[in-house]
Amino acid sequence: MELWNLTAGWVGITLGALWGVALGAFFHREGWLGGYDSWARRLLRLGHVSFFGLGALNIAAAVTIRGWGLEGDAVALASILLLGALAMMPTACLVVAFRQNARAIFGAPVAATVAGVAILAWRTAAMAGAS
Repeated sequence: MELWNLTAGWVGITLGALWGVALGAFFHREGWLGGYDSWARRLLRLGHVSFFGLGALNIAAAVTIRGWGLEGDAVALASILLLGALAMMPTACLVVAFRQNARAIFGAPVAATVAGVAILAWRTAAMAGAS
């Protein structure tokens, strides 16, 4: 499963760079998307950064899973949750940038991230205690 996280992590970082290129193409336009502090522009920047952060988190998960030899249903669940978070967070940012009333959709990627990280922390701590 960790190969999915590793691959998705690097794909996420690549998409973050491309998203940044797209945003950067218009940064010089002061009023673009309502200006620098506008809701839409802030959410699009958050989506851009979330690709990097969650991509790196998926890479860290892959390294941790492989490095500690973690396995089992809980680890598979953590892996899936982190993959889902990487897909959902930038998508949520994009949607909410233009539909403020859809803010509640952030609950899904946030919950997936917290749960995935907590499961891996728990399994890693259990392995550390066993060694």
